[in-house]
Amino acid sequence: MTWPRVGGLRALELGTPGDLRARLNALVLDGRKQATADLRSEYEEEGEPIEHVGERLALLDDDGQQVGTVEVTGVEVLAFGEVPWAFAMAEGEGDADLEEWRAGHRRHWEGLGTPVEVDTPIVCLRFVLSH
Repeated sequence: MTWPRVGGLRALELGTPGDLRARLNALVLDGRKQATADLRSEYEEEGEPIEHVGERLALLDDDGQQVGTVEVTGVEVLAFGEVPWAFAMAEGEGDADLEEWRAGHRRHWEGLGTPVEVDTPIVCLRFVLSH
């Protein structure tokens, strides 16, 4: 299974459908969210290559409609325990510190059935809203 494509661009579907995705999309569109983290294993399971710098992605809502376009400005694969505070802040989700960021992401992924450990590979994607 490959990720959706819209207008020739790979899709960026943040969080899970519903309130979380709507909130994260709003943060991107406001310019406050300029990064996102995902499990490396999701790319492997779905046969998708990791994004690359300069790639443009279609930001999608729950209905698969494009609500914006982002351009990738940085990509790193890091162990969960090595993700730095600077990256967590760039996610723009209001975490007070790195411990809060880790706890929230751990809860999110565990809720999806994928517990994370300190050495779990995480794709750290930085982007800017593109017009």
